[in-house]
Order: sequence, then C-alpha cells, then structure tokens
Amino acid sequence: MTSNHHQSVMFTESIDVLNIKIGGIYIDATFGRGGHTQGILDRLDKSGSVIAFDQDIHAVEFAKENFNDERLTVIHSAFTHMEEILSERNLSGKIDGILMDLGVSSPQLDNADRGFSFNTDGPLDMRMDQTSGISAAQWLENADAVEIANVIYEFGEEKKSRHIASAIKRYQQDKAITTTLQLANIIAGVVRTKKNKHPATRSFQAIRIFINQELKQLAETLDQSINLLAPEGRLSIISFHSIEDRIVKQFIQKHSKQKQLPKGLPVMNIELEQTLFKNLGKQFASKDEVKNNKRSRSAILRVAQRTALKAEEC
Repeated sequence: MTSNHHQSVMFTESIDVLNIKIGGIYIDATFGRGGHTQGILDRLDKSGSVIAFDQDIHAVEFAKENFNDERLTVIHSAFTHMEEILSERNLSGKIDGILMDLGVSSPQLDNADRGFSFNTDGPLDMRMDQTSGISAAQWLENADAVEIANVIYEFGEEKKSRHIASAIKRYQQDKAITTTLQLANIIAGVVRTKKNKHPATRSFQAIRIFINQELKQLAETLDQSINLLAPEGRLSIISFHSIEDRIVKQFIQKHSKQKQLPKGLPVMNIELEQTLFKNLGKQFASKDEVKNNKRSRSAILRVAQRTALKAEEC
C-alpha cells in the first residue's frame, strides 16, 4: 500500500528557528511531500523563494503534481550537490536559511516496493534514488561477511552484527535474499529485543544509510552550508538517530568555537578570532507531538546561525 501522507516532525519549531525574512531565499534540502516547504512559503511574500531538493524521483513528481507556486523550484538531486547547483545560479552566500529533515519519509516507509520497511514484504531495494546505484539486495549478494558486519555495526550500532552477517551468508548458500521480510526474518532469528522494538531495526537502518551514503552526504552538505548561507542565515536540522545527530552537533561545535590566535600575531588581525556559526542550541519534540506521532520520539532539532564573517576571510 502506498501513501502520500507525511506528518512533518517538529514542523512549527523547525520553521520558527529559521527566523523567516518575508523576501528571503530558503532551501528545503529534503522536500519529501513538501510539508516544510509549504510552511516556509506561507511565511514569504511574493519576492521570497524556496529551492527544494530531493533525490527521490517520486517526491519530485509529487511536487510537480501538487505544488503550483512560482516561488518554488524543485530539483531532483541529492542535497550533496547543493553548492554546485546554487553557485551556477549565482546564489552562493545569499541563502537565508537551510532546513534539513533527515531520514526516511512516511510515504517511503509505507510503500513496500521501496524496500525500507521490515514490517511489509517487498523488493529489498532501500535506494532513495531508484534511478541510480545498487540495491540492498545486490549489495548483500556481493559483500562478504566482514563487510556486512562492519556496516551493520558502524551505521546501526548493532552488537550482534557479526552473528547477523554470518546468518545472512549461510542463508545465501541455498537461496538469494531478495525481499525485505526474508532479511528481517533472518535477523529476527539472531537478535532479541524489547517488545516495542523490531529486531531488524538497527540493521535495516545501517544498510539503508550505507546504500545511500547518508552520513557522507550529510557531512559534505554541512560543509557546503558555510559558503551558501548569507550572514545571519540559519541552519535548521532535524535528525532521528544518534549517528546523524553526532555529525550535526560536531559540525556546529567545530565552527562555533573561538579560534586561537597564533602567538605574536598583531592586534590589527583580531578578526581572525571570529567564528563561522553561532550555536543556537537544540530542541526536542513536545510531549503532545510524541504522543500523536511516535516517529518524533527520537527527533532532535539543532540550530545554528551563520556569522557575518565570510568563509574566505577565515
């Protein structure tokens, strides 16, 4: 069953912290079904604009069918190409805010054909962009037990990663793993978890992150934001697991710390002490939201503001 409904997590909070300028230029790096995009558009006047990115062609097609707003541009691309695309449009250093809602959207999870869900059977795909790359099934077929174990441990923090990898390879001696429930059942035969958590949760997360290179893309895009954001432009980033959040946290901390001046440097160069970002802190979903939307339980919203100092001056 396919659904186009997606309940945006921390919807109001993530847009409020952007401190929207009515004539500003904003980026929704993860369009999904356009919830955050529409929320930003609603706060802009006719001179404002939103550029939205999504590597999922289904999301782009949804935008074309359901959004008719001259202020909106939707681009079929992973957000890691953001700086290249925006520089071609002469927009580097002119973006007033970037919003990133990381992870998998509800329509992706609900569509069994996408291969993200361990609750419904479907092809073991897991690609955000189904027009390129290899599927999870193809990777599992060709990877050895050591590589599989390393991925599941590194990106899923699954302690039973080696046992899971061994079980996968034993199963493949007789039959290929081509569906989500095949993989989920193999993992369930190895992992025991609490009643409210599926045994395959961490492993599916890990394989999805690896297949889509999500952490690498996130780190690269955060670096790109330095040159894209205008002075006082803001980053608003929602993450859903500790590994993502750690990358965002460390990026903000790294660029919001005072730089140490080399000994003997003349006082006239004191501007080198300035930082690239101001850390505006983090927020969690409200109790009411967590009650109504379980997905928001693990959400963390982190916010940073670009300083007036240009990157090339550092």
